[in-house]
Amino acid sequence: MQSSVPRSRALWSSPKRIARIVAALGVLAALVVAAVFHRTWLPQARELLASAVGASGSSSTSETSEAEETDDHAGHGHEGHNHPGHEEANSLELSPQAWKNLDLKVGKIELQDYERTVTIPAVVVERPGRTKIQIAAPLTGMVTGVFVAKGQAVNPGDVLFNLRLTHEDLVETQTEFLKTLEALDVENREIARLEQITDGAVARKVVLERQYEKQKLEGLLRAQREGLLLHGLSDAQVQQITQERRLLRELAVYAPEVSNHEEELRFLKNENVSNVIPAGFAENASDLSHPLVVQNLNVHQGDVVQAGSPLCDLADLKVLYAEGRGFEQDAQEVIKAANNKWPVKAVFGGGTEEPEEVSGLEIVFVSNEVESESRAFHFYVAVPNTIIRDVQSLAEQRFVAWKYKMGQRLNLLVPVERWTKKIVLPVEAIAEEGPEAFVFVRNGDHFDRQPVHVEYRDQRHAVIANDGSIFPGAQVALSSAHQLQMALKNKAGGGVDPHAGHNH
Repeated sequence: MQSSVPRSRALWSSPKRIARIVAALGVLAALVVAAVFHRTWLPQARELLASAVGASGSSSTSETSEAEETDDHAGHGHEGHNHPGHEEANSLELSPQAWKNLDLKVGKIELQDYERTVTIPAVVVERPGRTKIQIAAPLTGMVTGVFVAKGQAVNPGDVLFNLRLTHEDLVETQTEFLKTLEALDVENREIARLEQITDGAVARKVVLERQYEKQKLEGLLRAQREGLLLHGLSDAQVQQITQERRLLRELAVYAPEVSNHEEELRFLKNENVSNVIPAGFAENASDLSHPLVVQNLNVHQGDVVQAGSPLCDLADLKVLYAEGRGFEQDAQEVIKAANNKWPVKAVFGGGTEEPEEVSGLEIVFVSNEVESESRAFHFYVAVPNTIIRDVQSLAEQRFVAWKYKMGQRLNLLVPVERWTKKIVLPVEAIAEEGPEAFVFVRNGDHFDRQPVHVEYRDQRHAVIANDGSIFPGAQVALSSAHQLQMALKNKAGGGVDPHAGHNH
């Protein structure tokens, strides 16, 4: 009988058998280590995989409410889900309904230029000497026709009133004009008769004398014509007197021609205002005619008016002024902006309505006085106006409504400093808690709260330091940051954690 010891040694002495045993022991050891440390390596592997998938699915760059994208995450549990790159205490997940309720807007961070501005209250006022046009009676007479109503829009050349003339000077001027016309006709007939006489020397001399007399009458007629025009008659009315050889008994008062729009043309051609044409000028650049509005009506039919008496007031509302009312310490900054020809922004509305911003405006002039009581100074910005309503009444009267009205309040944003390549976000994207300021960065279907440093903020924008807390290209919530902050605090304050038992 052979001993068992030599057989055992023979078993271990085989190289192939030893290699198999070592490999089996290695696999067993690897399984033991994986079972012990699975809580460490398994989440990390899942995070790497989820990061690769999330990066490929978050390439949208447009600002959107994007509530639809959360629908894929709704309707099923969180089993098997992981949300990498955030801490649960600073992360918030929104349901599709919550996203819609907040009207949440998301946008990509981009570096941009920013103008630091001062906000100065203002009010819309008329342009002195341009907006208000007073129509006065050119001559003494009785009002026999009123063809306009208060608030009506009229075009240059439209008839406003009819006057029955009782002015003696005008009657005499017309009479002399008719006499000159008749005398000129007599001279023309006499010259024609003399030109038919063939007795040479006498006839030529007499004809020459008559021609001189005709020239005098023509000169007198031109002077009398100009006199009638100065009295308020139109060319058509003077022509009517010439043809009919009758005195004009009534005088029509017309809407005057407006200015030649030098200021509007200057806006259109000015290249120093960032090549920005103010809203309203671009649409009507080829049509510089616009209606006038009857502001006040001072007479009625049957009234007797003296020469120079006001009949009505017209308003040219195509361009108005925004009168800025700043403090005395703001004067130097306003003058600096005016000297540098930096465009000013006007912000209308607010409160319950969405503010409207008009950019590319120019400071026309700065007042040289400071109010003694309020210590405020005034400066003026030209604001183009547009028609927002144009209707025709049953009486064929035209009524228009201009967008900006005198007395309307607004804010002027006057630039005082320019910065380049800054992260600029709306103030609605910033949440504050004590000295801390946060933005919410989108991470898949979650929003991670990220502390940031606010370098500057005004009523509408905040400038965020580009210190690595957030990066250009990242998507952030552009609105409702305060509501997101409150939701995050409520989540941390109690209640059942919907993510309990999950690794993030």
